[in-house]
Amino acid sequence: MSGTIKDFASLKALRAKIKAQEEARKEAEAERLRREKESRRDGEMFLRAIGNVAPLRPSGKIESSPPRPLPIARQHLADEQAALEESLSDEFNVDTLLDTDHELSYARTGISGDILRKLRRGHWVIQGQLDLHGMRREEAREALAEFLRNAVKRGLRCVRVIHGKGLGSVNKEPVLKSKVRSWLVQKEEVIAFCQAKAADGGSGALVVLLRA
Repeated sequence: MSGTIKDFASLKALRAKIKAQEEARKEAEAERLRREKESRRDGEMFLRAIGNVAPLRPSGKIESSPPRPLPIARQHLADEQAALEESLSDEFNVDTLLDTDHELSYARTGISGDILRKLRRGHWVIQGQLDLHGMRREEAREALAEFLRNAVKRGLRCVRVIHGKGLGSVNKEPVLKSKVRSWLVQKEEVIAFCQAKAADGGSGALVVLLRA
């Protein structure tokens, strides 16, 4: 008798469980139907709001964006331009630009002969100097470019460049003497130069006049 009661209780619990599951399924289905109905209603309201619409006709044009240029390192370009402006060539032939006097003076085109005569006579006070003694060619070229750049920044008008007489070089030849003249002619800020007077170094130095 007790076994029958136990089986009946189990069956009753199973029925209750099945009923609960069925009610949960119905609730879930009702919720799904409610959401679909709301979605349709929202769609209909949107269509009523915008009215009748028609798709745009194809224009036949191809929309494309031009490739964007690569970024430019402006400071890098400025540095390269500065280096190019300051570069001095050893292959530059200066002979045809120099006066035929024994001092081989130089005046840039457009500079009057009176300027060069004044420079020879010491009309301008020497405001700075660069001594290239003991320097090798590459070192001297860089030192000269740096010296001239700083002189212009400081507003100097007349400077002296000592290249030496070559007494300490091989074969006693003044290696830097001709090189310095060639380098000076290539610099835009140099408008004239001449051999220094004996008291200022004579044939071992140049007096250089810079653009005002």
